[in-house]
Amino acid sequence: MLRAARSLVRLTRAARVLGKHDALFPLELRAEMPAILLALMPLAKIRFPWEAEPEMRSGDAGERLATALAALGPAYIKLGQFLATRPDIIGTDLASDLSSLQDKLPPFPMAEARAIIEESIGKPVEDLFSSLSEPIAAASIAQVHKARTKAVREGEEERDVAVKVLRPGIEQRFAGDLESFFWAAERIERNYAPARRLRPIEIVETLADSVKLEMDLRLEAAAMSEMAENTAKDSGFRVPQIDWERTSRRAMTMEWIDGIPASDRAALVAAGHDMARLGRQVIQSFLLHAMRDGFFHADMHQGNLFIDTDGRLTAVDFGIMGRIDPNERRFMAEILYGLVTRNYVRVAEVHFEAGYVPHSKSVHAFAQALRSVAEPIFGRPAREVSMGKLLAQLFQVTEQFDMRTRPELILLQKTMVVVEGVARHFDPDHNIWESAEPVLKSWMMDKMGPEARIEEAAAGAMQLGRVMSHLPEVLDRAERTARLLAESVDEEGVRIHPSSADAIARAQEARFSRRQPLIWLAIGAVGALLLANLF
Repeated sequence: MLRAARSLVRLTRAARVLGKHDALFPLELRAEMPAILLALMPLAKIRFPWEAEPEMRSGDAGERLATALAALGPAYIKLGQFLATRPDIIGTDLASDLSSLQDKLPPFPMAEARAIIEESIGKPVEDLFSSLSEPIAAASIAQVHKARTKAVREGEEERDVAVKVLRPGIEQRFAGDLESFFWAAERIERNYAPARRLRPIEIVETLADSVKLEMDLRLEAAAMSEMAENTAKDSGFRVPQIDWERTSRRAMTMEWIDGIPASDRAALVAAGHDMARLGRQVIQSFLLHAMRDGFFHADMHQGNLFIDTDGRLTAVDFGIMGRIDPNERRFMAEILYGLVTRNYVRVAEVHFEAGYVPHSKSVHAFAQALRSVAEPIFGRPAREVSMGKLLAQLFQVTEQFDMRTRPELILLQKTMVVVEGVARHFDPDHNIWESAEPVLKSWMMDKMGPEARIEEAAAGAMQLGRVMSHLPEVLDRAERTARLLAESVDEEGVRIHPSSADAIARAQEARFSRRQPLIWLAIGAVGALLLANLF
């Protein structure tokens, strides 16, 4: 009851802020709204005596909504960014408007930042840094300062670093807003059947999980460290180094990046960077990280990318990361490669193999639907083809074929749309298919070619060998257990007869004897598979 009351209060406040920005019942969307929402419109227009006269709002529905969400604070900014990844829920146009939502807020005072650093790291700021600047960037969860480390050991050099500090009280504010989101998602899923396919509760859970990771800067530092190891040999991508000695839960210190922001295209052109190459690099880096490592930067917009003097992409802000397991990587690689090569039947088959589409549906009907979406984009100029719009059209097919939302793939889908936008920002004529094809083809050859199948078969044989090596020990343990049972007494004082114990042991041996031919048959099958792959 208290949870419901708290959630209602918070959501009512949010509704009134949205109403003030004409973003709660926008005129442009009223034709699509349920009758119950339209009936509540008069309540949203009530103005209390202490409230100021509402300002006239300009812009379309998406722009007004983005402004309102920014006014509501960090959790709603994140919600807006998250909804921008789901055109299947809110529509393509609205998702496009929300994708421009900037994660910017006024900075908090310098005195509070210093206090957080000292309390979190456990040392005075003067012992950690010889200088600490005013905030140079402020976002919904944290703000960033430029600093210079203070040498504390003989021979140690001072270095320029970036210090990220969490906002005061941000954990409590997010916890309250997320509680409201969960409460609303539960009501929607319980009372509005068409929304269940979209799994609103799991969507909020995905949002909550990503936010929890952002609330502990040690986890972000660990993500940076892991990606730095993964990409150490990648020539066109780099990750700043972490200063672990000056990093804690609420403050993180990393290498300072001297580079041109990816958002400043004019400066990049003036510096002589190859913009077409940068467009290819951002797409190929993302696909390489996702397919090769199963671990990718899930917030790769222009504000989180810099270009260093060597032309390398340098990523910052690793608060939102994505992981996909080997099976999902294979499915996604085959789906994308199938779209690139226009093999729609194979793309459809992979959807069924992965369980994305119920087996009660027709593979060929689904392939036909995919063809209707993809064929119109082929042969058109690259600047007219949008990966974001293509994904949005694919999402529209999901309802027809009863496809359920895959929360584990939401971040991947979102990042694909974002990096396409970055590539087009670098090079308006960028062709995402041409950039993606060599990475996908190489990955599939490595993971699905003959050599990969041999490795899988060998791994299976090794696993079987390990099982076989433990069989004598298992039999010995079974015999000892039977003898112990013969000597034991249960709670009611009933002793198991020795002849029964012997019968148990003989049964164990007989069972193994019957299974022996099957085990050797399995070993023979693995050997035949290896030979078939080799020859």
